[in-house]
Amino acid sequence: MNSFLRGSTNYVWCTTSVLGKGATGAVFQGVNKHNGEPVAVKTFNQLSHMRPHDVQMREFEVLRKVKHNNIVKLLDIEDDQEGRGKVIVMELCTGGSLFNILDDPENTYGLPQREFLLVLEHLSAGMKHLRDNNLVHRDLKPGNIMKYISEDGQTIYKLTDFGAARELEENQQFVSLYGTEEYLHPDMYERAVLRKSINRSFTANVDLWSIGVTLYHVATGNLPFRPYGGRKNKETMHHITTKKAPGVISGTQTSENGPIEWSRHLPPHCQLKAGLKFLVTPLLAGLLEENQKRMWSFDRFFYEVQHILNKKMLHIFYANRANAIEVYMDPEETFFNLKEHIFVQTEVPHSSQLLLMESELFELRVGANSSARGYSATVADDPLMLFNIENNNVTLPAELDLPKFPSFPSGVSVENDASLAKVACSVGHECKRRVEVFSMLDTLMTKAVEQFAGLLKNLLVKLLERTKHLEDVGNSFWEMADLVEIAVMNNEIYQDKASTLNTEMNTLKAAFQRVSDPVHQLHNRFVAEESLSREWTSAYRDLRSPNKNRVNEKSKYLVDRLRDSWQHLLRDRATRSLTYNDEQFHALEKIKITETGKRIKTLLNEDVRPAVELEAECLADWYKKAQTIFLQTQFLHKDVSSHEETLYDIRDRLVQIKEDLKEDIKNDGEVSKIANETTANEQNIECLKKSKEMQSVLRTLLNYQRDIIKTLQVNGELVNDFSTLTATAANDDGEAI
Repeated sequence: MNSFLRGSTNYVWCTTSVLGKGATGAVFQGVNKHNGEPVAVKTFNQLSHMRPHDVQMREFEVLRKVKHNNIVKLLDIEDDQEGRGKVIVMELCTGGSLFNILDDPENTYGLPQREFLLVLEHLSAGMKHLRDNNLVHRDLKPGNIMKYISEDGQTIYKLTDFGAARELEENQQFVSLYGTEEYLHPDMYERAVLRKSINRSFTANVDLWSIGVTLYHVATGNLPFRPYGGRKNKETMHHITTKKAPGVISGTQTSENGPIEWSRHLPPHCQLKAGLKFLVTPLLAGLLEENQKRMWSFDRFFYEVQHILNKKMLHIFYANRANAIEVYMDPEETFFNLKEHIFVQTEVPHSSQLLLMESELFELRVGANSSARGYSATVADDPLMLFNIENNNVTLPAELDLPKFPSFPSGVSVENDASLAKVACSVGHECKRRVEVFSMLDTLMTKAVEQFAGLLKNLLVKLLERTKHLEDVGNSFWEMADLVEIAVMNNEIYQDKASTLNTEMNTLKAAFQRVSDPVHQLHNRFVAEESLSREWTSAYRDLRSPNKNRVNEKSKYLVDRLRDSWQHLLRDRATRSLTYNDEQFHALEKIKITETGKRIKTLLNEDVRPAVELEAECLADWYKKAQTIFLQTQFLHKDVSSHEETLYDIRDRLVQIKEDLKEDIKNDGEVSKIANETTANEQNIECLKKSKEMQSVLRTLLNYQRDIIKTLQVNGELVNDFSTLTATAANDDGEAI
């Protein structure tokens, strides 16, 4: 009786626990006999043993040479106890291969962005280690990239399967053929698959093409070059890869002998956001270059990947479009560059962008000239808030058409039913993602309201403080003007000037009252009473918002039901022959999939989407009011500034009168001196009295001037604060909007 258990000196494995199979062998899950640690054991078949001895030994030599966190760790090379040759014992990657991950219905449209960036980083790092050791892999594909989960829960992607690897200098050539045809460079494909007798050699750079195909697959869930009929249509496959223009990253044939649909862009359904697509698309174009003269070098690839990974990524919620975007900045770029990045993705002009972090202008928080390197980190559910101050509309972004749930034919077809169940799971996961997006929009719209309301509060608090201080300054000026008028009551020259100033001061006081009253009213209504915040709370309370209805949890439950049914049909497919009772349960699972699909589609289309659309309408109504208050605040700020300028003008004229009085007192002092040296007569005594009175008035004026200067200093600080707060709302000429 055959045993499924096999072993070596220190390890044992079960041949039913298959982790993967290839042309030359298979990988099984095993265990260390001494400590029970799980391992992966690679065994070799008869075809492998038929290869030349040096080729057989090459994989062992390569594994002994490499040691890197992004390459599967070699633990041992031992002999099979049944005399079947050597086995390779490696660390076990419990996350499975990237191919299996992409084959999951959840990833039909590619991996999530965070996971894609991990693959990009780890694949690049592993390949750099190979090239630093002059090694070429020659069989790069998702099936040879493993997902390892570390003890602390981190995900690490690792390169594996070095059966085709060999040492090769940068420009050294080879002629042997290895690899998987969908990932082969076109020149290798021509020889290996089409069997054409061409005299052509290859360099290590052919790995770059395989990396490009792999990254496209990871980003989109599909291969970049797809002839109608797949592998069997080999000539068309070669035509697509060799006839595409530079910069084209995909070519698809959707009908027999039909045209090729070329694209220079990643498809809209992939999970990468626009900001990252801008960076990844030229990377793919550089890798998927058939012409070896235009093909990138490894150094260029490593540089470009590092350039992407080093960028500062900012999460931004564009409130007017209820759209979450991501901006990638070079570490040395400044706030001006950030505005330009935002414009590229939103078309909101620089002067119309109002960017907030925690109710504070982001420019004020980071500084206009500081580099992005020092910007505070943002996360998806707590992004920067972007408002277009020239547009008070709020509309939801356009959606892609939702894929259709499949219909099951009557009868039992275990193969077809399992495939259709997988498609249903794929559509279910897409519904779940959209539900999650709408739930996030629900969260972010509320946060946008909180931050804009907070900004308005800050502006109104500062404006009221400034208004009160200007009132204090004005009162001091008016008292000073009264003193000046008293001081010059016997001087006709100064009387007209003082009278004119008094008239202007009274007019200014009445005009400023028309500014001060609205400031107090706005502050009382929107700061003290918080009416804007209360209006949103009241409107939001009546909404059937996604988060209040726990739609994320509902969508997860429904997708789990779909996956359970899919797994049931997969088991039926493996069984092949079903009993009558099994067929009845099989039919019930198909009904369950159909009904569950309807439920999750209804949840999305009839519950979640309408609720968020209504919430966006409420946000639009609220923002119209909030924007009106914002503009009123700007106008009042302009009026207060104008009043301040007039006050300063009056102050300058009062100071001039004071200086003139000072000069007169000096002259009167000379007269007093003469009067004291001669006989005192009534005229001299009267002149001396007048001089002493003017000196007393002047001293009083000087004391008021000192008080005014102190008040002006406080007011100046308020002016600076408010001007900075409102700087973003200024037009190109620097005037408040």
